[in-house]
Amino acid sequence: MPEYFKIGKIVSAFGLNGEVIVVHSLGKKTSLKGVEAIFIENRKESFLPYFISTCRVKSDNELYLQLEDVTTREMAARLLQKEVWVTGEHFNKLASKSAPIALLGYRLINDSEDIGEIVEVIEQPFQVLCKVIIEGKEALIPLNQETLKEVDNKNRQVFVFLPEGLLDIYKGN
Repeated sequence: MPEYFKIGKIVSAFGLNGEVIVVHSLGKKTSLKGVEAIFIENRKESFLPYFISTCRVKSDNELYLQLEDVTTREMAARLLQKEVWVTGEHFNKLASKSAPIALLGYRLINDSEDIGEIVEVIEQPFQVLCKVIIEGKEALIPLNQETLKEVDNKNRQVFVFLPEGLLDIYKGN
């Protein structure tokens, strides 16, 4: 089964022919060149492909997307607020290496302890939150000036210095 990465969200219908606007966090302008389909999560870990008819850049983090078989504004409206996913192969080609979303799949390391794999990156105004799974629970770990020590792109690791007790919230301690 292919690995999927969330790149953004459908935020608006555009025009009358089913075109949508997607806000993405890939860190650079893109027209999704080479991507035949996006995926929308139908239910937990079940992705439906939507084939791309046309795609054009709207701004640094937005694009216009026309999907096959989505031909009216009403059909496009049913996709509003849906998250947009791509395969790992396409994600690696599309994401800017300096964009926070490029940290997906990296291991989060605190004081030589492997906390887990970064499964989601949430960008906020003054920090980035990395979601990892600790003992079956979702944990949001902040990345900011105080917590981020180093990013090792070669070994796909993010080294952090977390406040004492933060991880205890998520562990059974």
